[in-house]
Amino acid sequence: MLCVAVVRSDSDHRLSNPADMAGDATSILCSIHRRHARMTYCVGLCLDQGLVMASDSRTNAGVDYISSYSKLHLFLPAPDRMFILLAAGNLATTQEVLNRIRRDLDQAVHPNPSQPPPAVTLASVDYLFEAANYVGQVNLAVQNEHGPALRAVGASVEASFILGGQIAGQPHGLFLIYPQGNTIAATPETPYLQIGESKYGKPILDHIVHPGLSLNDGVRVCLVSLVGTLRSNLSVGPPFEVAICPSGALAPLQRLRLEESSPELAAMTRTWNDGLRHAFYALPQFPWEQPAGADG
Repeated sequence: MLCVAVVRSDSDHRLSNPADMAGDATSILCSIHRRHARMTYCVGLCLDQGLVMASDSRTNAGVDYISSYSKLHLFLPAPDRMFILLAAGNLATTQEVLNRIRRDLDQAVHPNPSQPPPAVTLASVDYLFEAANYVGQVNLAVQNEHGPALRAVGASVEASFILGGQIAGQPHGLFLIYPQGNTIAATPETPYLQIGESKYGKPILDHIVHPGLSLNDGVRVCLVSLVGTLRSNLSVGPPFEVAICPSGALAPLQRLRLEESSPELAAMTRTWNDGLRHAFYALPQFPWEQPAGADG
């Protein structure tokens, strides 16, 4: 049950009209859901050496409401498989999707006699695309359940995900899962996927990322992409989380969390910004900028 208290400061201290109170409560609920639907930014790389997954941790409704929630989630449901899920969109939707995935895994191991066992879990799928489809269907079910009530107050229920992982004996892979439940896979031609506030961090990915990029350089380019997005959009911000998953390891090799005050993040940001300024001022001059008589 969700209880909402509304406090009014009418000068005459009279009891507020119940209809006004109901309107205020609806307004507050709508505001809460809109806040938790604000954009984040997540990016995944599918490289020859493995996967790099990165996200920010900010949930933001402007300068008056900022909080942090992890958006990088690790699943190791069996010794022969590993999955990492990045989440963006309505926070309530993403949290319920994650809870249902965990519930299905738990019920498959500890069946509830009063409920039918789940038909599919991350532990039972045979292929990575089946895992992506499963997450898509869970996402769609959550949205269908809560969507009408949220849309009635003007709030978005949508969420999207990036699923990276590997099942033993198969190549690692990366999938984008849309709010509608359908999916696309990363390819050698497009070895990265983004969700959330993606436009500011995309140019660096287009210039740098290719399948042969090393995992460590993949971490650097993801962090630069996050920093560039942070500089242009307040809805994205630290802590930044990164996971490195070498192909065949079936577990992350490294997990990194960089706070806003992190010396590593500060040094990387400073080095990148200095490099951009140096490259800008090293651009060739126009003909009219050449000193007189420079040609001869």
